[in-house]
Amino acid sequence: MDAAQPSAEAIAIGDGKILAVGSEATIETLKTARTEVIDLQGCTLVPGFIDGHSHFSMATTSANWANLSGAPVGKARDIAGVVAQLQAQAELNGTSEGDWLVGFGYDADTLSDGREMTRDDLDAAFPETPVIAIHVSFHGAVLNSRAFAAIGYDETTPTPAGGVIVRREGSNEPLGLVMETGWFPAARALPQPQGEARFENIKLAQALYASNGVTTAQDGATSAANFALFNEASRRGDLYLDLVALGNAEELAQFTADQQQYADYDGRLKLGGIKILTDGSPQGKTAFFSEHYLTGGPGGETGWRGEPTEPPEAIEHLVESVYSAGMRAFVHANAHAAVDIVLNAHKKHLDKAGDDPRTVIIHSQFVRRDQLEDYARYGMVPSFFSNHAFFWGDVHVKNLGPERAHFLSPMKTAAELGIRFTNHNDYIVTPMNQLFTMWTAVNRVSRSGQVIGAKERITPEQALRAITLDGAFQNREEDSKGSLTVGKLADLVVLDANPLTVDPMAIRDIQVVATYKEGHRIYPR
Repeated sequence: MDAAQPSAEAIAIGDGKILAVGSEATIETLKTARTEVIDLQGCTLVPGFIDGHSHFSMATTSANWANLSGAPVGKARDIAGVVAQLQAQAELNGTSEGDWLVGFGYDADTLSDGREMTRDDLDAAFPETPVIAIHVSFHGAVLNSRAFAAIGYDETTPTPAGGVIVRREGSNEPLGLVMETGWFPAARALPQPQGEARFENIKLAQALYASNGVTTAQDGATSAANFALFNEASRRGDLYLDLVALGNAEELAQFTADQQQYADYDGRLKLGGIKILTDGSPQGKTAFFSEHYLTGGPGGETGWRGEPTEPPEAIEHLVESVYSAGMRAFVHANAHAAVDIVLNAHKKHLDKAGDDPRTVIIHSQFVRRDQLEDYARYGMVPSFFSNHAFFWGDVHVKNLGPERAHFLSPMKTAAELGIRFTNHNDYIVTPMNQLFTMWTAVNRVSRSGQVIGAKERITPEQALRAITLDGAFQNREEDSKGSLTVGKLADLVVLDANPLTVDPMAIRDIQVVATYKEGHRIYPR
């Protein structure tokens, strides 16, 4: 990933940094009696992967959740299979009456029933247990009757602005599915680990990231409470990955107080900026488009375009507040109308953004070319989500039509406009697998084998740069990470094949052999 030296035979590291890169003969001359020599035996060394966007905190809380995903992530094929996975998890957890039971990855589009799961499906199996089956987008869930009662939802509960509560036909009773602001009370009810388990789970989460070659992780929506937890883990010496936290905009005042101490890493914890949410998810049909969905809304709404999570003026105020606090904005915006809100706010308050704001537009799934031109004009960084091409490309074609669907995560157009972009898996929405993320960017093949937007495919080198050097650029760390360059940190990943030379369709089959953070092997431990 170093343009001045695209490839090399050997590397020397010491004190956590890269000392030299070059031919084997040259590096051999630097050996001393104390040097440890590691022969990769034909494997490929690349820079440590930098997580463009994921939810590290979800990896710390989901250890006792059921996997409700369809293939290839999970085993659920129908609603009965979803219920069976929940039942198996309840037995594994030793769930008692009244204990919460949570599953993740529920996606009606992967199930054979042809409908959404309802509270009735869950009540039959769990009459006394509150159950939350989290939607694969993590922007909603299906609840059973016990869970609705626990969060105070009934037929008198109004649908909040920016939210969806699907109702039983002919009544006002919540039927099961809630989305966006309608799901927030359920999200707040999710059980959290307690005591020492919190720190053990942080270690397990890091192990997951390290096993996938990640040396810099992101927590894409950090509460003040979780930031304090990560800080305590750091003080205990439990963090061995670099962790970039994005503070929740709702708690801006608390994070503003911490910004000076954590503007750079303090014990491997850094406050990267503030996360602002503008719309929902396209696979959940809550992303905010300029034109309507072809298949209606999640609750059967007609003429449905999605909607912003808050009124545009409220989102604009958040952008202004973040800039005025001297912090960076990381803004979730999936579709055209949401991106317009962000761009309008940025232009209006550009004078407060600083000389090099590098405002990040997380997902940027469905953007117009004129919006990408604005990204280029204002130095914005889109963090694309090419995994959608595989997991929901077919769904997007059905819901949006081919023209919109095939311009999903338009990486090639962005590159042609000179935009530096990243790519991510949004874990826990899709698996924490960086090679799979590369594969989707290069191939854009859907579950059914269709190519979703052939003109937006990028090269393996561009796809690797998005999760290394440009990942570092997104975090303002390009001087210390992202390439195998003398003076940078020795954050390294060993792969069993070269992603730049294998058949592009074989990239997802490449395995991580080892991961090093500042010269220390962190996987396998």
